[in-house]
Amino acid sequence: MKRRRTRPAKTLPLMVAELTFASWETIARRTLMTVQRTCSPVEYLRMVAEKAAAAMETAWLLGRRGRGASASALLTPWHTRATANAKRLRSKAR
Repeated sequence: MKRRRTRPAKTLPLMVAELTFASWETIARRTLMTVQRTCSPVEYLRMVAEKAAAAMETAWLLGRRGRGASASALLTPWHTRATANAKRLRSKAR
């Protein structure tokens, strides 16, 4: 069985900075797509679904760990989605 490679944990300030820039980039690209009328119905649904999924993951983590949940653990679902969206939309624009 192959071992899964794990990445070192990111610090909270780094996660917040990456989340900020990735969110900004995603919002800018999606706004441009909307203005140009190239935003597909699937993209509009993705906008809502990804936020609902991240909120559910965060709520589940809070319910499971309560006050013991770290801030970086609570930001991870949001960070993962925002950085993935920015990367996906960046490659889509080319």
